Amino acid sequence: MTHVDPAHLVELALGNAAPTPADTAALNHVAECARCRDDLHTMTRVVEAARTAELVDLPAAPPEHVWRRITRDLAGETPPPEGPRQAPDHRKRTALTMLALAAAAAIAAARRSRHRR
Repeated sequence: MTHVDPAHLVELALGNAAPTPADTAALNHVAECARCRDDLHTMTRVVEAARTAELVDLPAAPPEHVWRRITRDLAGETPPPEGPRQAPDHRKRTALTMLALAAAAAIAAARRSRHRR
């Protein structure tokens, strides 16, 4: 069984584009596949949370090195060697994930708006 591509599930969760035949086929698969249905449900919840998140929901503004890494990752640059890692702070990771999803949603909305013009 071929599952729905995760990027397509994200697009379905964002709901920004007009439905296509590929979307219909993907949603038919989701209706029959528990794995893809769970993935779409999770992504939809994350998108909804990101769209309703406000700056006060974040524990603090992300430090400058986070923005540098996002910029570097988007540009496809090779990261410099890192020093020893600290234990992950799950609250920060969650906040950064929400921020990244909100940014992705904003970019998708801007593209959709530009496409409509």
